[in-house]
Amino acid sequence: MIEEPKKGMEFNSRGDLLSYYKSYGKKCGFGVMTKRTERGEDQIVRYVTLACYRGGKARNRTLSVAKRLTGKTKCKAKINALRCDEKLRLTMVHNIHNHGLSPKKSRFFRCNREVSNAVKRVLDTNDMAGVRMNKSFGYLVVDAGGFENLSFLEKDCRNYIDKARHLRLGASGACALREYFLRMQYKNPGFFALMDLDNDRRLKNVFWTDPRSKAAYQYFGDVVTFDTTYLTNRYGMPFVPFVGVNHHGQSILLRVGLISSEDTKTFVWLFHTWL
Repeated sequence: MIEEPKKGMEFNSRGDLLSYYKSYGKKCGFGVMTKRTERGEDQIVRYVTLACYRGGKARNRTLSVAKRLTGKTKCKAKINALRCDEKLRLTMVHNIHNHGLSPKKSRFFRCNREVSNAVKRVLDTNDMAGVRMNKSFGYLVVDAGGFENLSFLEKDCRNYIDKARHLRLGASGACALREYFLRMQYKNPGFFALMDLDNDRRLKNVFWTDPRSKAAYQYFGDVVTFDTTYLTNRYGMPFVPFVGVNHHGQSILLRVGLISSEDTKTFVWLFHTWL
């Protein structure tokens, strides 16, 4: 049994609050999204709003059958939590939805779909062995005892493998890049490079710059452009140039990167490395 949210309920962290509300939404038949989060100067969450995924304005377009379950209907269902005495306490709860709920289909909502690490290992192994995705997914269905016991769709598996393939910069390629950076740093101590690896020690992101670019930034760093649409390398990693303009109106390269994906986590790493 999952208790219905009520004012005064307390949670140790934003993660605990989100986990609870997602479980409640899955039981009742609605998806959950984070609508608002505020942090203090210490980066601790002070205020958070979680809402029904169907909140917001509907778009004037024809939706597929799969997307009608999560189409926007301006639903007002939500909860607000405020940090009090080192805990997040619910200060406002609105549990009324303006749309039908689908408990039997809630596992298809994006917020409830998750590919576990064990499943990722199976997908990686099969993909490197040349096993097609439909056969890998069929194995997972049988292993779980039926499609209804899975917490993800075949589409989620395909998305994971597509991203994993981008991360597989073979051992020789990653080692060659690392050796090149070491040679550059040996020749010029002012050369800077950083390689970001995932949990499986696969190369995810790369960032580098040289002393000439550093000096150029000191003089011409007032305006910097940042673009990820220029080109990609043979592994599908977007090339990320940081470009400025000198006193002759010419473009100058300030920093360079290669990234595995264009998501928030990657950009946070990239900009922290820049700083």
